[in-house]
Amino acid sequence: MNDADIIIVGSGMGGATLAAGLAGSGLRVLIVERGQLLHDSPEARDPEAIFRDGHFRPDETWLTPDGTRFNPGNYTCVGGNSKFYGAVMMRYREADFAPIRHMGGTTPGWPIDHATLSPFYARAEALYQVRGDARADPSEPPHDSAYPHPPIPHEPDIVRLATRLTRAGLTPSPLPLAVDLDRWLSRAQTPWDAFPDTTGGKLDAESAALVTALADPNITLRTGVEVRKIEADGTRITGLLTSAGRLTAPRIVLAAGAVHSAALLLRSADEDHPNGLANRSDQVGRNFMNHNASAVLALSHRRNRSVYQKTLQINDWYLGTGEEPPLGNVQLLGRVSTPILAAQTGLPRPLAALIANHAIDFYAMSEDLPDPESRVTVRGDDIVLDWKRSNWDAHLALVAKLKATLKRAGFPIVLSRAFDRRTPSHQCGTARLGADPATSVCDPLGKAHDLDNLYICDASLLPTSAAVNPSLTIAALALRQADHLKDSSSSDATGQKEFVQ
Repeated sequence: MNDADIIIVGSGMGGATLAAGLAGSGLRVLIVERGQLLHDSPEARDPEAIFRDGHFRPDETWLTPDGTRFNPGNYTCVGGNSKFYGAVMMRYREADFAPIRHMGGTTPGWPIDHATLSPFYARAEALYQVRGDARADPSEPPHDSAYPHPPIPHEPDIVRLATRLTRAGLTPSPLPLAVDLDRWLSRAQTPWDAFPDTTGGKLDAESAALVTALADPNITLRTGVEVRKIEADGTRITGLLTSAGRLTAPRIVLAAGAVHSAALLLRSADEDHPNGLANRSDQVGRNFMNHNASAVLALSHRRNRSVYQKTLQINDWYLGTGEEPPLGNVQLLGRVSTPILAAQTGLPRPLAALIANHAIDFYAMSEDLPDPESRVTVRGDDIVLDWKRSNWDAHLALVAKLKATLKRAGFPIVLSRAFDRRTPSHQCGTARLGADPATSVCDPLGKAHDLDNLYICDASLLPTSAAVNPSLTIAALALRQADHLKDSSSSDATGQKEFVQ
């Protein structure tokens, strides 16, 4: 007897949202997660424990192509990286689904458009209780309905910032956020960006989606279970070899994250699939993308008394103009306090305090373009990440424009620092979806082209990174896949042909 009708490997944004979408279907769903639940602790709101001591960072290391080991900063726990995310739930812009010319090249586009994904975006916004205002940002795509809740209010210093940015010619707008502000601040007066959610103040993959899924008695979660290999016979998955034994189900969904999903497919090579599973196209692990990102600190004589800060975004440079290609998104970081700045930069604490107390902190983000040579491979038991940055000139142009505008807005000193490979800035793209099996790994619904019963449901699917946080798009794709799995299971039960698209 099978262990479930559907096994989902991973409980992050994709896997947990898929499970929530399957709730009430009558299907037996088993979620296996190699990590454990995060429990509340003093370290959960201690910036020195988080940023200096790396209390929550896993022991895992990956390799660069030359064999250098590094800690990638990905988290192993129920809810995955979403437990530490900034809770930004932005839709891809309409233009992001079509090919776009960038400084560094042209994106391939998607096999679906925004209109196809729009109802699933709306359902994801409801599931994650997003706070926002779709009318304030001219780059925002159409919404059939308003966000479930009004935006999180700006703190006084951010209200003044918005006024200054408007006078400087920009169009600041509220960030759409999945945060219950009162609940978050009742635990401690800290930002949520990069802090773990241990009390449900953020609406993340565990606190929003898994809570919904596990209310269905047909859906279960097993923690501490590591999937080591996927077994296949021809075009069907026959089982999962795990640390807890062999597991089987008529359908398997891989939702382990852009790097680990690709690595597991590659490690599962066999006689029939010598290059790895689902890899007839030789695209598994390729087209790895990780946003080009920088922290930008704007200093002035005024003391910044914000606690959480992360409520504002700027998209004036997102789509570019007729003369200028797209540059990217700018949003506020969570408040960079003295211990965070000292831990991240190595500055003496008095200097870090002087800067942190008088800075407003921005996150500049530009699109990383898909490149087949930017890839995940495996070397024995090790993951090898060969990330080749692209479109870097566009990112430098974005940071330069932001700095110039901030100085014009009255900030005489503006500092910037790029994030490196140790910071997972929205990793994606290693098993991209597409209509052509020769150039993609999965069909537009996330089913592997080469295998009848294997699906992928995480950031691996994204054909492009755009220049927005990917969480909402991953969740929308998961809900779309959930509807397909429910429909196809019903069709199978009545002897009808399973639909594919």
